[in-house]
Amino acid sequence: MGSVQIVTTILAAAITAVAVWLAVRAVMKMTAVIRLGQPAPERFGDKGARTKTMLVETAGHTRMLKWSVVGAAHWFVMVGFVVLSLLVLEAYFEVVSTGGGLPIIGHWTIFGLVTEWIGILGLVGIGVLMVIRLRNRPGRAENRSRFTGSTMWQGYFVEWVVLLVLIFGFVIRGFKVATDHFEYPVWAAPLSHAVGSVLPNWEAGVSVAALIKIAISMTWLIVISLNVTMGVAWHRFLAFPNIFFKRDPEKPAGSGLGPLRPMTSEGKPLDFEEADPEKDQFGVAQVEQFSWKGLLDFSTCTECGRCQSQCPAWNTGKPLSPKLLVLSLRDHAYAKAPYLLAGGGKDLTGEEKATEAQLAHMDVLALAEADRPLIGTAESGGVIDPDVLWSCTTCGACVEQCPVDIEHVDHIVDMRRYQVLIESSFPSEAGVMLRNLENKGNPWGAPQNTREDWTKGLGFEVPRVGEVDDFEYLFWVGCAGAFEDRAKKTTRAVATLLNEAGVKFAILGEGETCSGDPARRIGNEFVFQMLAQQNVETLNEAFEGREKSKRKIVATCPHCFNTLGNEYGQLGGEFEVVHHTQLLAHLVSAGKLTPVQPVDGGVTYHDPCYLGRHNRIFAAPREVLGDSIQGELTEMPRNSERSFCCGAGGARMWMEEKIGKRINVDRVEEAMSTGAKTIAVGCPFCSTMLSDGVNGKGAGEDVEVVDVASVLLRSVKPEAPAGEPEVAPAAS
Repeated sequence: MGSVQIVTTILAAAITAVAVWLAVRAVMKMTAVIRLGQPAPERFGDKGARTKTMLVETAGHTRMLKWSVVGAAHWFVMVGFVVLSLLVLEAYFEVVSTGGGLPIIGHWTIFGLVTEWIGILGLVGIGVLMVIRLRNRPGRAENRSRFTGSTMWQGYFVEWVVLLVLIFGFVIRGFKVATDHFEYPVWAAPLSHAVGSVLPNWEAGVSVAALIKIAISMTWLIVISLNVTMGVAWHRFLAFPNIFFKRDPEKPAGSGLGPLRPMTSEGKPLDFEEADPEKDQFGVAQVEQFSWKGLLDFSTCTECGRCQSQCPAWNTGKPLSPKLLVLSLRDHAYAKAPYLLAGGGKDLTGEEKATEAQLAHMDVLALAEADRPLIGTAESGGVIDPDVLWSCTTCGACVEQCPVDIEHVDHIVDMRRYQVLIESSFPSEAGVMLRNLENKGNPWGAPQNTREDWTKGLGFEVPRVGEVDDFEYLFWVGCAGAFEDRAKKTTRAVATLLNEAGVKFAILGEGETCSGDPARRIGNEFVFQMLAQQNVETLNEAFEGREKSKRKIVATCPHCFNTLGNEYGQLGGEFEVVHHTQLLAHLVSAGKLTPVQPVDGGVTYHDPCYLGRHNRIFAAPREVLGDSIQGELTEMPRNSERSFCCGAGGARMWMEEKIGKRINVDRVEEAMSTGAKTIAVGCPFCSTMLSDGVNGKGAGEDVEVVDVASVLLRSVKPEAPAGEPEVAPAAS
């Protein structure tokens, strides 16, 4: 060992020791913060499925590859980071000796070939990512960057470290070539040989380059260890457990889609018959009241902004960015952590847990952070502004796009639950809707005895449960389908088509009440459970004696469809629920319904969030429309899993949109840009919002918003295109 090797070895050992010590300290701090969260015992079940999903999503990059160029580039960088970590390890042998290398595998030609090409593709990948970040940097007037609000220096730092580590890997190999210490032939390592051909025959070059590579790598580790909220770096470690502990490992998309998590206290579902606000947690009022998985979510955020770029609120000038919400919660949690870890915190009655002696020795900055309300305006020092909280439509676009499976919607609704149930703080317009749900069983406050008025004048008898026992499907009409004029047209069209196809169905009539979706998503879990338990009892009685596979429900509203099929199971209601477009697609393919008259003028289809993104039903409505128009649909640029929300979800249907551009107008402009004369929908909320948008654009005479069922009915029975007598136009 020469003098150069002695110096490089000592320096490499010193910087590594510092980096490792700081990294261990950082990991312990992060672990302690995450463990402050509430229990989530359900996250530990089905370890086999969790392991499989984690490996598929990480190694296969299934979420990232939805963005093909970025996903492919990121995959090569990720593989380069994992595999080429072996080359960082090899550098410790190379600082000691010019001819040093990994024991055993370091001399295998296959090892040289694989690492060479991973290094080359890694260089290409990181170059692409750097260009993308620069082209999408915040502040450029021509685009609304998904990186707005991200800590840009951290992104640049990580990318330059990756680039330099890859470059110095080839410099090391180049010096080995130049000094005749390289084991691999030209065909296995062409770039290394090319680099070596221009480098001098400097024996110490290998050790010096290896030291620089180690120094760059350890500097990276030191920097991220001193910045535990640096998600752009830490996600490469935290993504694995965050995906492993996702809510539902069997889901192909974001596990936070579909049903909401039930309200829990100390990890157990809350029983409202026995719950006590002074002893049980009602929603989330403090950051430590999120589950430990929630705190892991916040720590894992990569700041990539894919959630932000797809969010309907953010894209129409609202203050909500799912990314910035998560980052605010992350930063708040880590700033407050010293206070919490020292024994501080508020109990459920608001009393301080720490003694005066403990408080006297606590970090003053942590104490100041602890005094901030979780929800509050900038003047009150709130972590999350109320306008941010109430801008969410719960459309799930953020969850769908997140590459590390953060469950944004669950966290937003948990905060809403506390605001509604304990603080009684929510947009005033929604109060009328909630009172109507409690008193009338529907959000419009319509009399219950008018629930069956839509059946009048149909020309055939609509059977009621109790009057007939021999029915295959229970037709869940829903509140909109029973009371809202636009939606009643869809209800009548579906009933007409089912009757035409010879499907035996029955309705609950006045026995039906609201599914509870608006109440649950605004945060009023109490009203949701009251309505849901009533419905579960009614449905169980209607299906008494039937096994689950024969407890079939067809619903026209995706919100009802999602609630009945995905959430009633939490309350003992197990049913097979289908959306009407699924059933109609089946009836057409089975020859029980035959479209005969093509629908002219061009048709585009708007995917409802709770049908498409939340429940992955994309094909059925398109099949029905394809058969009806006997041609190709004109797709909007944002369709299927990337469909843009209509603005009505998350109980926003009953809240005034006062900030920014109206979401429904943005979507209508996109639909009208296709040139289609018919905008087909599969949801009564979407129908209302898009119809209002079309009328607001003054295009009501030229563009029609109509449900998929009505489009099919016009094709099956051209002589009765509306499927019902004229009704008064709905109020906008």
